[in-house]
Amino acid sequence: MMDLVVILGPTAVGKTSLSLKVAKAIDGEIINGDAMQFYRGLDIGTAKISSAEMEGVPHHLLSFLEPDENFSVALYQRLVREKIAEIKGRFKVPILVGGSGLYLSSIIDDYQFLGTERQAEKTRNFQDKSLEELVEILKTDKPKLYQVTDLKNRRRVLRALDKSDSDIQERLDKYYQDSLIIGLNMSRDILYQRIDERVDKMIEVGLVEEVKKLFEQQINSQATKAIGYKELFRYFNQEISFTDAVALIKRNSRRYAKRQLTWFNNKLDVKWFDKNLISEAEIVKIIKKEVNSKK
Repeated sequence: MMDLVVILGPTAVGKTSLSLKVAKAIDGEIINGDAMQFYRGLDIGTAKISSAEMEGVPHHLLSFLEPDENFSVALYQRLVREKIAEIKGRFKVPILVGGSGLYLSSIIDDYQFLGTERQAEKTRNFQDKSLEELVEILKTDKPKLYQVTDLKNRRRVLRALDKSDSDIQERLDKYYQDSLIIGLNMSRDILYQRIDERVDKMIEVGLVEEVKKLFEQQINSQATKAIGYKELFRYFNQEISFTDAVALIKRNSRRYAKRQLTWFNNKLDVKWFDKNLISEAEIVKIIKKEVNSKK
């Protein structure tokens, strides 16, 4: 069975629609990979799927935090890996869907989050050694890790030295070898038009009222720094006009989409599909064929 299917891409590209079709085709369950959709009450501005829209497909890690709670990538990694094991235990395929690059990478890549004290101790132990010396230590002491580490990156070499060979082999077997990473994209002009239209639709269906509730509760947290919320907070604070707030939401959303694509292209090995050139039905067929080949 395939360990994990990932569907990623920039905001407004159509990940939700495709993920539902894929889940039905391969008997999968969806795990949320959009950081701001973790929060209750942040529904319209994050384009969060509703219960009715789920069409019976199980979804995980949506709306499980209060808006004033903070959250870490390290905790997300642990929760998602638990969900992956749980879903596979039901003989279903886990499908990770979203656009938050660091959160997705923490699952796809073997990120290890060290405490500050442990990191400081490790840095002291190796602070006088050159990168070349560190690489030699890694090669001698942990040959398996040596084979899968970016040897030009001092931070990653240090991180590898803090692990064991057996640990890295176990993680690679469990999370990497049978994973499929699908990316959705489209022409920049069409994507930006979709973003602008989606912002207009959000305003139409109640984004202002949603954000006003958070503003009136005087919540100033990680959640309210999200695009669509921070701009309307400025409007409610009478710093900018409503027209300017909407324009900023659109501009910031377009810029975010560009950053997302840069992250995915630089950090992950993605199989890209241009939605201007291939239909969802064809993408689903390709994914289903690859998943079935692992059975």
